[in-house]
Amino acid sequence: MLSRVFENGLLLGALMRLVPLWLSLSVHEWAHAYAAFRLGDDTAALEGRMTLNPFVHVDPFGTFLFPLVGIPFGWARPVPINPTRFRRDVTMGTGVMLSAAAGPASNLVLAFVCAIVTGLLSRAHLLDRHAGARQLLFILLQTNVLLFLFNLLPIPPLDGSRIVEGLVPYRYRRSWDRLNHLSTLESAVLLVISAIVLFPSSLFVEVSLQQFIYLLSQ
Repeated sequence: MLSRVFENGLLLGALMRLVPLWLSLSVHEWAHAYAAFRLGDDTAALEGRMTLNPFVHVDPFGTFLFPLVGIPFGWARPVPINPTRFRRDVTMGTGVMLSAAAGPASNLVLAFVCAIVTGLLSRAHLLDRHAGARQLLFILLQTNVLLFLFNLLPIPPLDGSRIVEGLVPYRYRRSWDRLNHLSTLESAVLLVISAIVLFPSSLFVEVSLQQFIYLLSQ
């Protein structure tokens, strides 16, 4: 059975999805921890979460099982943040918003870095005979674009909900809190619908980055 998996390339395909996802999620969670640390909260650092080591951030289902069986979705263990430990010159709302925004921002940066590397390697013709490396870079780019856009959705427990929470004026905070307390089923339905609506946006960003890669490769 194991030999058939290798022969059919199923395991290789799963690893091609797993490795970029692990790297992307590790950078995402590290960015949360690092941003919180710079704002005065060392909770994640003390728990050893301010690291790029993917095994520290692994969630058994979201980071390993789902991607390995081909489900195009994943998540890592959330980084702990304690707003009461932010510096005195940083309000809790601002600190939570900035530390939340750091995760998606890191994925956007990683997507651009991936595009630059792909473009420069293509220009040097170093990817001409390495289709696997080209595919890995494309999966890494695609993964980070999706993580960037998906995590900006203002639906709990995604980062976008904490970003919006920090931007909502105080007079509207009670209304936002009511919207923010969704049941698990309601959140799941909203996430699925949002992911479907988000698909064209991800294609637009990917096509834009592909054009950027093309320009760099010339």
